[in-house]
Amino acid sequence: MSCWPAAPLMHRVQAVGLPSTHPTAATQPGCRLAMKPTAHTTKRCVWAVGAAPSVLVSPAASASSSLPRALKMAQLGSSDLRVSEVCLGTMTWGEQNTEAEAHAQLNLAAECGVNFLDTAEIYPVAPRPETANRTSTYIGNWLRHRRREDFVVATKVTGRSTGMDWVVANRTEPPGSPVNPRLDGPSIIAAAEGELRRLRTDHIDLLQLHWPDRYVPSFGRFQYRTAASQQHDAAAEAAAAPVSSFEEQVEALGRLLRQGKIRAWGVSNETSWGVVRHCAAADAAGLPRPATIQNSYSLLHRTFEGDLAEVCAPHNLNLGLLPWSALAGGALTGKYLPYGTRPAGCRLTLFPDRYARFNTPRVAAAVTEYVRIAREVGLTPAQLGYAWCRSRSFVPSVIIGATTTQQLAENLAAFGATNELISEDVVAAIDEVHSNHRNPALYD
Repeated sequence: MSCWPAAPLMHRVQAVGLPSTHPTAATQPGCRLAMKPTAHTTKRCVWAVGAAPSVLVSPAASASSSLPRALKMAQLGSSDLRVSEVCLGTMTWGEQNTEAEAHAQLNLAAECGVNFLDTAEIYPVAPRPETANRTSTYIGNWLRHRRREDFVVATKVTGRSTGMDWVVANRTEPPGSPVNPRLDGPSIIAAAEGELRRLRTDHIDLLQLHWPDRYVPSFGRFQYRTAASQQHDAAAEAAAAPVSSFEEQVEALGRLLRQGKIRAWGVSNETSWGVVRHCAAADAAGLPRPATIQNSYSLLHRTFEGDLAEVCAPHNLNLGLLPWSALAGGALTGKYLPYGTRPAGCRLTLFPDRYARFNTPRVAAAVTEYVRIAREVGLTPAQLGYAWCRSRSFVPSVIIGATTTQQLAENLAAFGATNELISEDVVAAIDEVHSNHRNPALYD
């Protein structure tokens, strides 16, 4: 097979310079995916963007190649939204990142051609009253100093849940009464109004329903359980807050569309049944169908590739997948290897219960193999995970995340030349690992 040097792989934003002893820079002579070492593999220099901390880049590229090769653009479903193939995820801002650090990431991403931002009214994660709404507020404070038309801003309405009544209270200023979130019509409209205020904008480009009002298996669960659905519905009735219909939700979204407060809408953590019903409700109401679906998708969780891929295909209902947790909570970086490793300040260390599905021997075994593949083709494990997601035909844009600008620069290097990064041989090697370690991020 053909091998290619590190510089084209990382195009014009070079990842943090890797010494020849770094596992992802090592060459494996004789292996089927081995790449030839080049001078670019060990070079280091400093590139600063705005207030961003230093980012290491190849000195040969620093003068004339300080930005990545132009990011590809894609249309979201049947909407008129055109976005960069990179979507900047923001959920750590306000918990693991300060506002200054958030703005440094925004500066770097914008400099590199990223025009797509994703937030949610419950961010940062893990959601708690003390940090509520910081993420969108940070974005709004940054966005007001930029040309609004240069960016596509997506946010999400909180689905039905208990223990987060402060989310509803914070939708108004001053805060209103605390009530458990749900996805009825008034809640969707109130959530959008709250995000418009925090984002300091007169419109949201993409408003997504964060998770359904009805029962669905999620967060590591895949099997649908009728008993769980019945219990969910009964609890909703007992609380005098019955599960909202697809028609009611679509009607509220239609009102926001007609008022110009949103340009398009999408679903998240959704199933094929939910996508079909939402689209049918939109068709019946004469409204645009959802443009996107934001579901978990990564090398460790590929269930989207079944019926959802068919339902959402352009020639069917035409929803683009925006993968969240493309690095499986950071597990695919390899930083938690060997199994049981817990670096200070990392998500699996800070929130072990929330990310328990990524902390299993099955996950560690699969990640070990993906790290090997990344090493053999001269990518960092993170770059392999992101570039593979982007290479999928149903993915218009990949949500990436970072807690430092160094990480962000490394992650951006996975884009702009995806076809060069992910060859048929690399896909075959990945699929072989998948066949031996199928969806290890699932509990069931």
